[in-house]
Amino acid sequence: MPYLPVQRGVTLVEVLVALLIFSVGLIGVVALLVMSARSSHAAYLRSQVTFLAQGMADRMQANPIAVWKGDYNGTYPNGASQDCTAGCTPQQLALHDKGIWSSQLTTFLPSDAQARIICSSAGLAYVPSSDQLALRPPYGGSCKMSVSWTEQGVGAKGSGKNDPAPQTFAWEFQP
Repeated sequence: MPYLPVQRGVTLVEVLVALLIFSVGLIGVVALLVMSARSSHAAYLRSQVTFLAQGMADRMQANPIAVWKGDYNGTYPNGASQDCTAGCTPQQLALHDKGIWSSQLTTFLPSDAQARIICSSAGLAYVPSSDQLALRPPYGGSCKMSVSWTEQGVGAKGSGKNDPAPQTFAWEFQP
């Protein structure tokens, strides 16, 4: 009977194949982590936009005279600013609110973020007086708010590219 040597240990080819399989697995895990980080950042930006939009809508609800006179209409961020520490008229308060919101947009969103507010008094019979504000009846009219920004590194679905993806939050409300 011929002598057959017993194989002991592992060959270099088996080690290289195992290393290749392990490396492909690690690359997949890294890709998942990168995608997870991008998705988390996109969700963070969307949460910030929602929070900022609601904050401005609340400010507008507190100042309906300026809303219906068109003092909040415009494109943001803008250079508007007003100090209201000693009190303000409705128009000055609107300018103060616009300055705060512009600052928040540039702080919490990407540098290319822009917002727009347009309030229409269609259906509004009259601008309410300060005496009527306490009654809070439905005055009619509505406001449209849109916030646009770019999410970096998301790209089109299935494109395999990491091109910036423009996003827009649009909301119609009655303050």
